[in-house]
Amino acid sequence: MGKLIIARHCESEWNKAGRWTGTRDRHLTEYGFKKSEEMAQLLKDTHIDYAFASMQVRSIETLASMLNVCEQYNVPTEHARELNERDYGDYTGKNKWEMEDSIGEEEFKQLRRGWDHPIPNGESLKMVYDRVVPYYLSHVVPKVQEGNVLVVAHGNSLRALIKYIERVSDEGVAELGMPFGTLIFYDIDSEGRMITKETKAIDMQVNA
Repeated sequence: MGKLIIARHCESEWNKAGRWTGTRDRHLTEYGFKKSEEMAQLLKDTHIDYAFASMQVRSIETLASMLNVCEQYNVPTEHARELNERDYGDYTGKNKWEMEDSIGEEEFKQLRRGWDHPIPNGESLKMVYDRVVPYYLSHVVPKVQEGNVLVVAHGNSLRALIKYIERVSDEGVAELGMPFGTLIFYDIDSEGRMITKETKAIDMQVNA
């Protein structure tokens, strides 16, 4: 078995503006590109045999920046909509902090961190889990059995994935996060569950 390495894309234009991006395609900021390159230094001693990213440009740009800095130019790469960010429905594009004032702190917390909390015309984290995990098991785990695999995706698609890998309870998912500027290195078993875990991070300031 190789290593499974997961990373969240770096700062996008709407991260900087504090807006829910969800399924919208927004590019990395200049700061986002810079931090993607810094994050790549955490991989300098790791050969990547295969890579995955979502279909969204911010994750694709992050992955490309990382592999370029590592001078790993010929890594086979697969893009999948199953790894896309959570659909924020009617809240897409709205300012998070203005929404918190509008809907109240408790509803805001449930909306962002809850497991099966509905969002108008969008996805709960449970719905994200239901598309991410089957893809992970059918596509990613077999590649990890052959070598080191890098997955670059989004805050919520990675939270859903970590829930499965680390056997986090439905209640515990509220405390589960995937910070910017962080790589998680896993040894996993044949079912894609965690055996060991190592976290590496760069300094990063961003609107999450």
